[in-house]
Amino acid sequence: MILNNQIVLITGASSGIGAACARVFAEAGAKLILAARRLDKLEELVETLGVASDQVHLIQLDVRDRLAVESAISNLPPTWSDIDILINNAGLSRGLDKLHEGDFQDWEEMIDTNVKGLLYLTRYVVPGMVKRDRGHVVNIGSIAGHQTYPGGNVYCSTKAAVKAISEGLKQDLLGTRIRVTSVDPGMVETEFSDVRFHGDTERAKKVYQGVTPLTPDDVADVVFFCATRSPHVNINEVIMMPVDQASATLVHRRT
Repeated sequence: MILNNQIVLITGASSGIGAACARVFAEAGAKLILAARRLDKLEELVETLGVASDQVHLIQLDVRDRLAVESAISNLPPTWSDIDILINNAGLSRGLDKLHEGDFQDWEEMIDTNVKGLLYLTRYVVPGMVKRDRGHVVNIGSIAGHQTYPGGNVYCSTKAAVKAISEGLKQDLLGTRIRVTSVDPGMVETEFSDVRFHGDTERAKKVYQGVTPLTPDDVADVVFFCATRSPHVNINEVIMMPVDQASATLVHRRT
């Protein structure tokens, strides 16, 4: 598929996998709608993309806010409203508490971002795709949606929900030319662990100690592959892990 001037909306685009997706799709000539809470980070990212100003549209957006999502999508300029590819990347993990000791605020943040935020974007973007009978929804899931690990109870449940939503959406869109893909990585070195441990950088570093994890570029490369197959081909699901990882809980650490 040729991506020249196709409109790609990426949530959580200010860092990590979202920023990496922005880079790879920009290189392919796509027009980018980049959404994130941190507008300053989006502006910094745009400076590194080397694209014309009319090829990028920025939205400061917290996907947890349904009315803000509705406003962002309904108020897109006409030249930006026909979204071809939606990459639901915004997501996070908070804490590693046992369920009976869990922090309610952490639960709310994960559920509202990872599940409800993804639902909101999908609900407001996909009707336009159905009307045009074309489009592609790419959800960034996780190995955590396939295998639960100790302390991951709520985070894993949110990613299991992403898996179910992706499968259900594919069924709901049967008969249209809209594609649905879930890309589910294992260990990826991003701000993920910093966020999980509320800024405890030393604890975050230990997650990847002795391991060569995936990079955001690795994941973006797979997203790009899925988005550029022949229009009649749908990559339903990709599970990807670093060589040093065999499951959600089995990791080889080199000393």
